[in-house]
Amino acid sequence: MATRHLFAGLAWARGLLPLVLLLALWQLVFARSSIHFPPPLAWWDSLVAMQKSGLLGEATLATLGSVLSGFLLASACGLAGGLLIGVSRTARRILGPLLEFFRALPPPVIVPVLILWLGYAESLKLLVVVSAAIWPVLLNVSAAITRTEPLLLDVAKSFRLSRAKTIWKIQIPASLPEFFLGMRVALPLAVVVTLLVEILTSLPGIGSLMTQAQRNYQSAQLFGLLVVVGLLGFIISAAFTLIEKGVVGRWQPRH
Repeated sequence: MATRHLFAGLAWARGLLPLVLLLALWQLVFARSSIHFPPPLAWWDSLVAMQKSGLLGEATLATLGSVLSGFLLASACGLAGGLLIGVSRTARRILGPLLEFFRALPPPVIVPVLILWLGYAESLKLLVVVSAAIWPVLLNVSAAITRTEPLLLDVAKSFRLSRAKTIWKIQIPASLPEFFLGMRVALPLAVVVTLLVEILTSLPGIGSLMTQAQRNYQSAQLFGLLVVVGLLGFIISAAFTLIEKGVVGRWQPRH
């Protein structure tokens, strides 16, 4: 068993080999400082300098906080809205056209409107992230609820379960895989939209640091921040995968 885990770890490490070779080649070809193609070691030096000044830590926490808060709020609202639309035909008829209209709006389009209402505040980032990340969750949950196995609903009727208990004991567990699938789609959207809003509005975060680096022609800092963004997205995605396996595994049927 230990040997199997060791080989699995080595296989994962081999997947990073092309990236390592590319960075080594980049370092050799562009060993001297360049405005457009700074060597990877210069990226590291710029990140160390930003970390010592406190800018990198503050920006990373600001971006991470906006991503997680927007993602969790979007997931909760998407679950509630999906349940409402899924169980109520009246709600689907009334809210359907309105939801389709808002779903068609690209997130950057609503940024100027929200700036008029809220100004350059953290709530601006939160609302834009929620407006982008809510749709995969809401649509997946509503579709899963409407496709609930009729036999399960017949079982609920035979046990004379109330509407609320039917939703809680049958329909929500049945829609759980689709709910997590929607969350998996919404998570990278939350990361992208958070960075986009920071770039457009210069609100605190990694996106605003990237904008400042681009304006000041600090290309090494810009490339270093790109690496930080990639690592941040990788860590968030890996953590979500572990949570998903733990939660969904508890609902799997046992024979």
